[in-house]
Amino acid sequence: MRAVLLVSGGMDSLVATALARHEGFELAAMHVNYGQRTSRKELECFRQICDHYGIAHRLEVDAMFLSAIGGSSLTDVAIPVGPADLAGTEIPTSYVPFRNANFLSMAVSWSEVIGANRIYIGAVEEDSSGYPDCRKVFYDAFNQVIDLGTRPETRIEIVTPLIAMSKAEIVRRGLELDAPFNYSWSCYKSEGKACGVCDSCARRLRAFASAGMEDPVEYEVRPNYLQ
Repeated sequence: MRAVLLVSGGMDSLVATALARHEGFELAAMHVNYGQRTSRKELECFRQICDHYGIAHRLEVDAMFLSAIGGSSLTDVAIPVGPADLAGTEIPTSYVPFRNANFLSMAVSWSEVIGANRIYIGAVEEDSSGYPDCRKVFYDAFNQVIDLGTRPETRIEIVTPLIAMSKAEIVRRGLELDAPFNYSWSCYKSEGKACGVCDSCARRLRAFASAGMEDPVEYEVRPNYLQ
């Protein structure tokens, strides 16, 4: 069985990769550059993760149309990356409109060509930033789209092993699987040291603190988000 992994370079896609390896799949990894602020660092992490797991079958895709479309603080420098709002209920400016649907469409195309049966994505619903394309119902619906839009003999399923986990649970599971968190990147703003104050950094730091571990990534500041 072959699985295509959507590997952003973040800690969630890292742990999803570790799980797919643990479950015995032959791995192929895809990374998408879409004009995000930290694209160089994320690509570096993707390559380090692939090297760590010995993944030779890789695909790096450019989807710069998402940057041209804009509408997100990740792809439009005119929209500032806001500070962490862990109690917020509104969709944050970092949401890239319908991004995961675009990623999944490319992954399905590649999976159909190389004969992969699974697509692993590290989406998280319970402890995410409220992105609408990180919900289980979205992936359930997309699996129906795959059934309708591919060859009759094609059998491809999107797998979301982290969807109901908290970020702290993801850290713990990654530690159990000896995932190399030092090769992952979550910061929305910086490519040198992680800023420590954007929403993604805050959720990551809180997760490691909740798990009783220190995040191996370097930060400009390390606030205590458990207070």
